[in-house]
Amino acid sequence: MLNALSVRNIVLIDQLDLALDSGMTVLTGETGAGKSILLDALTLALGGRGDASLVRQGQDSGQVVAVLELAVDHPARALLRDNAIADDEDVILRRVQFADGRTRAFINDQPVSASLLQKVGSQIVEIHGQHDDRALVDVATHRAALDAFGELASEANAVRECWAHLVEAQQAVAEQRALVAEAVAAEDYARHAVEELGKLKPVAGEEGELAERRQQLQQAEKAASDVVEIDEILNGPNAPSPALASLMRRLMRKIDGGSTLFQPIVDALDASLVTLDRTTDALEDLKREMAFDPGELEAVEERLFALRAAARKHQTTPDELVVVLEKYQGDLDTLQSGESRLKALEVEETAARARYREVADILSAGRRAASQALSSAVEAELPDLKLGAARFIVDHQVDADRIAATGFDQIAFHVQTNPGTAAGPLLKVASGGELSRFLLALKVVLADRGSAPVLVFDEIDTGVGGAVADAIGRRLARLASNVQVLTVTHAPQVAARANRHLLIEKQMVEEGAFMRTHVKPLDKPARQEEVARMLAGAEITNEARAAAKKLLGAVG
Repeated sequence: MLNALSVRNIVLIDQLDLALDSGMTVLTGETGAGKSILLDALTLALGGRGDASLVRQGQDSGQVVAVLELAVDHPARALLRDNAIADDEDVILRRVQFADGRTRAFINDQPVSASLLQKVGSQIVEIHGQHDDRALVDVATHRAALDAFGELASEANAVRECWAHLVEAQQAVAEQRALVAEAVAAEDYARHAVEELGKLKPVAGEEGELAERRQQLQQAEKAASDVVEIDEILNGPNAPSPALASLMRRLMRKIDGGSTLFQPIVDALDASLVTLDRTTDALEDLKREMAFDPGELEAVEERLFALRAAARKHQTTPDELVVVLEKYQGDLDTLQSGESRLKALEVEETAARARYREVADILSAGRRAASQALSSAVEAELPDLKLGAARFIVDHQVDADRIAATGFDQIAFHVQTNPGTAAGPLLKVASGGELSRFLLALKVVLADRGSAPVLVFDEIDTGVGGAVADAIGRRLARLASNVQVLTVTHAPQVAARANRHLLIEKQMVEEGAFMRTHVKPLDKPARQEEVARMLAGAEITNEARAAAKKLLGAVG
């Protein structure tokens, strides 16, 4: 319910803090006193369209705060949680309207978009009047109202779940078909690529190893001539070792003959021969290490160039050729297994479609029965509302080929205001006063089945009086036993039915400084006086006071 409404600097309201109760509350007052301003302020707090003209003259901004008490399982709380807004206690909607046209919206003091504020507000409060037809135009609202009346929530949820499963199955089939089609289109190239790369047998990291070995072999090839030259010098026909060894033997014979003059030379020659032997050994070690094979270099280069050529062809790197091979092999595997997978998915889609049709048929049958019951229930309310010749029709159109989360059905509320006239959408056929009364009858029937917890009626009794106004009052009172009802009225018969009466009046502030709208709760005597004013008009007579007392006593 709406616990409190706080308004600051909105048109004629400079400051207003209004506490509200459950049941039925009426707002009355002279024309122009500000009743519509109060409703405009409430509409702003509920996410309605902002307007710079709402800001009181001379102020930079205006503000409206609505404090709402909701059941723990109310759908609006789930909407708050989905948007990461705390909903532990009361839900506080706040809207700031700036004089330059900007607005800001808050829920529980957390900044939100105006659209989210409107979504939350629309689930809690409905405002209806002769010209406020939003709840009756939206076909989705009609369908939801019918489902609530027919207690078809479980059936509607089943259809929604089966629809989601069917959509998922359809998407899976579409994706698999695309994969198979892509594989078929690329089959020839994929087979060629798999054959080519299969023969090549690329290995990740192989290119680096081959490039390194190629460099080593190229270096060995360049050094081979130097090694041959060194070998020729050390071991060829003109090698120094034999000549030096022969010279050393000749000198040693001289030393043996007693001459010591050549001993230093013999020692030096011996050392040189040892060095040459070591040099020769080092050369042999180098020759064994190099072991250069021109055939190996050719094979390494051939493999390396083949890998790089394949990489260029497939626009990748040699190391990624393994991935390319796996990709094309996967394409072929998809082609081989894709058809069977596609057939399996198509079977699942067919089963999902059959299940959807099954539950949608059940829901459609339930809606057909609920349509007849709702029409009868609303029409039972119409005679007392001076619409006895009218008919209320739930137009139920079924399209079995329609696949939607809401089922096969299109639901629209139609009326026939007089016998012999054509039935049609409520907004197009009913006049302003008729529209309000049809709406009231519908709301009475739906009061305990999916109604918003707060209903606001703005002068829906305009143009009626006597028995019809009393019938409207009685129905508003019936509504108030299930939901909170606020109604702006000029009908004393309606005002007399309320649990609480608020008087909207203008007050002059500070000897003509400015005029403001004031809301005053009425006690029993003041309420009797206000009902008398509504009965009598400008001059309240004793007869009017007596009639007011009788009227209040009759409904009390």
